[in-house]
Amino acid sequence: MKKNKLVAPVVKWVGGKRQLLPQIEKIIPTKISTYYEPFLGGGAVLFHLQPQKAIVNDINEELINLYQIIKDNVEELIEDLSKHKNEADYFYEIRELDRDKEKYDKLTPVERASRIHYLNKTCYNGLFRVNQHGEFNTPFGKYKNPNIVNAVTLRAVSNYFNNADITFRCGDFEDAIIGARKGSFVYLDPPYDPVSNSANFTGYDKGGFDRNEQIRLKKLCDKLNSKGIKFLLSNSATNFILELYKDYKIEVVQAKRAINSNGNKRGEVDEVLVMNYE
Repeated sequence: MKKNKLVAPVVKWVGGKRQLLPQIEKIIPTKISTYYEPFLGGGAVLFHLQPQKAIVNDINEELINLYQIIKDNVEELIEDLSKHKNEADYFYEIRELDRDKEKYDKLTPVERASRIHYLNKTCYNGLFRVNQHGEFNTPFGKYKNPNIVNAVTLRAVSNYFNNADITFRCGDFEDAIIGARKGSFVYLDPPYDPVSNSANFTGYDKGGFDRNEQIRLKKLCDKLNSKGIKFLLSNSATNFILELYKDYKIEVVQAKRAINSNGNKRGEVDEVLVMNYE
């Protein structure tokens, strides 16, 4: 299947991989039977590679529901998105919906997908962030003209989802790769190990992702390696991560990151690409 250049991320995502695609593409194996991505997020790598067979996962239920709706009901979603307003009062009204479980449960899957897509496009910095109760808590972004109804991209992604063999999973990253065997390829893009205490951004799911989770992920990589399954992992180049993956091939790459409370510290940061193949 020929790649469609219109297939691109539909949501903004912290730590999105768009700018690292040239480096990532160079090192991805050419022959893959099934592509696995346990931390899908904005899906930049999936949409760039457009594999014919993929099993993708994210722990964030709202995100997976959005992707499922893009696959199954894209026209209804586009129609619902067109009713949203780029106004602060309206934004907070929509954001508050998940504070009232009874009200929230009455939303259809299309309305839930529309809500999260709208909030992502109009909130500050496109930060998909929730508090410990799982409630969306990013403030209004004050953008002049956000692309709330990006119909061209939504339709292109919907076509890709329907023309390829894509399975969506929503759960723990270990469960996401059940069934992977030799010939499969696993791309892992977990919440990054924080470069400092103040840079700790793991708020896109209420569970968070601490160093114990990073260690559990490393053990999963060891398991994949023992089965002869190729994996590629991206993370921040902290001493902890460099030490954790020292038995694997590590490439240090630079990425521009805008998520820092101190504006002077936004800019190029070292990240790592870890792999178990040459």
